[in-house]
Amino acid sequence: MARLYLFAEGQTEQTFADILIKPQLARHDVFMNRPRLIAHARKKGQVHRGGGRNYAPMKNDILRSLKEDSNSDVFFTTMIDLYAIHPDFPGLAESERMRQDPIRRVEFLEERFAEDIGDRRFIPYIQLHEYEAYLFSDPTCFEYLDAGRTKEIEALRAIASQYQTPELINDGQQTAPSKRIIAQFPDYGKAKSIFGPLLAEQIGLHVIRNKCSHFDKWLSRLESLNEKGVSS
Repeated sequence: MARLYLFAEGQTEQTFADILIKPQLARHDVFMNRPRLIAHARKKGQVHRGGGRNYAPMKNDILRSLKEDSNSDVFFTTMIDLYAIHPDFPGLAESERMRQDPIRRVEFLEERFAEDIGDRRFIPYIQLHEYEAYLFSDPTCFEYLDAGRTKEIEALRAIASQYQTPELINDGQQTAPSKRIIAQFPDYGKAKSIFGPLLAEQIGLHVIRNKCSHFDKWLSRLESLNEKGVSS
């Protein structure tokens, strides 16, 4: 049996991990604690969680947790976005030369993240480019919000068809996955943390994994923790 702690950037990832990833890992005897929001600040001794991307508080949060539970059968991972990642993130400046190859770039940043934390039990994961990319795995999921919005759903399908994988939908301020979704479904932006996981559940984890190779690689690694430990 292996145990896992997951640090989520926001409530959307937190709920997604709890309702989709947690039961999937349990089938492989990897038991995940309730996902926690990662720290974004520490003021007057109080840790503030979620919604921020400041690197130093995130790093300190992870290091504290590693120290609190030093058992060899417990592992730690993250779900944070590449989109709008903080300038202080390790390796970010160097990764700019890889911008034309987003998958290579994000893997490089994960390697630098792991090196900076310096504990073999830590398995970093950075989303390409943000959570909403998963929802482009099957845009018909938006029928859940409004089955009559066929024109808007087709617009999202057309966007998805332009990319080899939804994970390559870019990180522009107006063209990131969430921005494209909100342009067609404004109500999504008002309740992302509620709609995001529900829509992913409509799609199904197996479809998302099939469409999003970087996500699938990370989840496969987590599934193998009970068998192979942290080896990649």
